[in-house]
Amino acid sequence: MTTLTKQIDDYLKFCEDQKRLDKKTIKAYRIDLTQFASHSASYDVQLTKTCITDYIVKVHETYKVKSAKRKIAALRAFLNHLEFEELIESNPLAKFRLSFREPVVLPKSLPLKTVKKLLNAAHRAIDHSDTASAYTRRSISRDVAVLELLFATGLRISELCSICDSEINLREGFVKVYGKGARERMVFIANRDVLRALREYRALFIEQINITGYFFINKLGKRLSEQSVRTMITKYAEQAKIREHVTPHTLRHSFATLLLEEDVDIRYIQGVLGHSSITTTQIYTHVSMSMQRRIMTRKHPRNKVQI
Repeated sequence: MTTLTKQIDDYLKFCEDQKRLDKKTIKAYRIDLTQFASHSASYDVQLTKTCITDYIVKVHETYKVKSAKRKIAALRAFLNHLEFEELIESNPLAKFRLSFREPVVLPKSLPLKTVKKLLNAAHRAIDHSDTASAYTRRSISRDVAVLELLFATGLRISELCSICDSEINLREGFVKVYGKGARERMVFIANRDVLRALREYRALFIEQINITGYFFINKLGKRLSEQSVRTMITKYAEQAKIREHVTPHTLRHSFATLLLEEDVDIRYIQGVLGHSSITTTQIYTHVSMSMQRRIMTRKHPRNKVQI
């Protein structure tokens, strides 16, 4: 094991044990830093300006802006750690002046009628499951609960799959969520139909839920995976003949956009979504064209000017 490889392993362990970063972040750091280690292996002296400059050029040539930005940020954080631990005299990246022109990609959202078609497809499957096996009926009940909760709360797919039974209160109607950076938030479930779907699902899976502790369970009696949720959404989108590509994140975007169109304060939406910065949430103000049209039609001061 080279010195750099060991330093990377030690840093990742530090991120896991002391910084308490989640597993996905650790995995991304490992991929990015391993790529840098592979690049720098051909240099006689690693962590030099030449080595890092060549790496930055290679990253920009190989990856899109968002990925390149993440990889360089991972390297910068690693080098800052080495400097802090006095394993290097100074962070070579500190002298670089990097500029990223990242294109603004507006989140895709669905109109309410399309979300309704998706939910209807799942509910129809339950209505027509009388002749199906007990396992199939249970699975469809779970699918309905997953889709309803995703749209009712705007949860990230990782948050939904990680919910423990002790973190969801179906009597009071709320779920405790641990988002990015282990930030805790409470999200209320106010719709009776959604709560009923969740209660019906829980009653069918209560034995497996009690064993695993997780709220959503797969066919093996274990925690429901994120890929299973993606597959589930695709299946019902196809059944509903929805042309748009629907993902868990699409439902999250739709949740936020439709709330904004109902004149819900953007800071409330920020809290529900678990965004640490209002800047992240403000992207939805560019999406909701129908709300902009309504504001300009109803509330523009020119309407009060009579000529």
